[in-house]
Amino acid sequence: MSSILGAGSQLSRGEIRFVTRRSAWTIAIVTATGVAALSLTAGIVIGIHLPAHDAAGPVSQAVSRVEHTYAIDQLGQLNASVAQIEPRIERLTNEIGALRDSEARLHTPKVPPRAPADPADQDSADADGEGGPALPPRRCVEAAARPSRGDTASTRQQLECMSATLAALERETAAHEVAFNAFPGRMPADGARFGSPFGNRIDPFTQKLSFHPGIDLVAPSGTPILAAAGGRVIFAGSKGGYGNAVEIDHGNGLVTRYGHASRILVREGDLVLPRQPIAEIGSTGRSTGPHLHLEVLVNGAPVDPTGYLALFGAHPHG
Repeated sequence: MSSILGAGSQLSRGEIRFVTRRSAWTIAIVTATGVAALSLTAGIVIGIHLPAHDAAGPVSQAVSRVEHTYAIDQLGQLNASVAQIEPRIERLTNEIGALRDSEARLHTPKVPPRAPADPADQDSADADGEGGPALPPRRCVEAAARPSRGDTASTRQQLECMSATLAALERETAAHEVAFNAFPGRMPADGARFGSPFGNRIDPFTQKLSFHPGIDLVAPSGTPILAAAGGRVIFAGSKGGYGNAVEIDHGNGLVTRYGHASRILVREGDLVLPRQPIAEIGSTGRSTGPHLHLEVLVNGAPVDPTGYLALFGAHPHG
């Protein structure tokens, strides 16, 4: 979860950079093609090691059997490597597709408020320096020596190169998925309608102008309240006018608050996943009826949650 809180800092500042689709797809396609080519090479390898039927004598036949057994063993190892790589390509392709959809949502014209950059976070990010010339990815067929007929070592070297390339892409997509999961844009109550908006309004109790630091989502009592993003529960209990409330820290000073719950399902210190049930809608505290009061706080200051929810398709009108 520390990685969730750390990766969330990129999203809250609007700095997330998803895996480049063109390069990711190119590497995945080249890798898949390479797997097919290497499988064919492996078949050639076993073919040239098959014992000849017209061997000169018992000694030659014995040598041929040893070579045949060795070739079978090598082919089995190569096939095992191919079998491990192919599902990883499929899984990576699916993950890139999901991130592409997420990127499209995050690039909508309506951009959420940004948290001020934290110098401490910047210092931490600069601790592990990286750099070097900007070069295109190297194809695995170039990384290994040119294979000769029956060269299993070169085939294995290319498979290892492909596996390492896939591992690098898997690490990159995993990091972006963690950051995406820490972004509080998911609808916290299914089927709820938008009620009182963020900003100044006429207070329902005093009938005077007052500031409303969140938005109200109206739904029947008992409706599950879902975490808008992954994070750590930093408060769960009674909180003055909020009634029963839950607060979740998503990293980089980004916190969501859920008020007026009838029942709380989590405890302080719990780690929660996106859209995990954390409470149930009610009318506790300063409330006129069952609803969820949702707040998004950036470094302690309330901002309009609709900017975040809009990125995930939730709109206050329609």
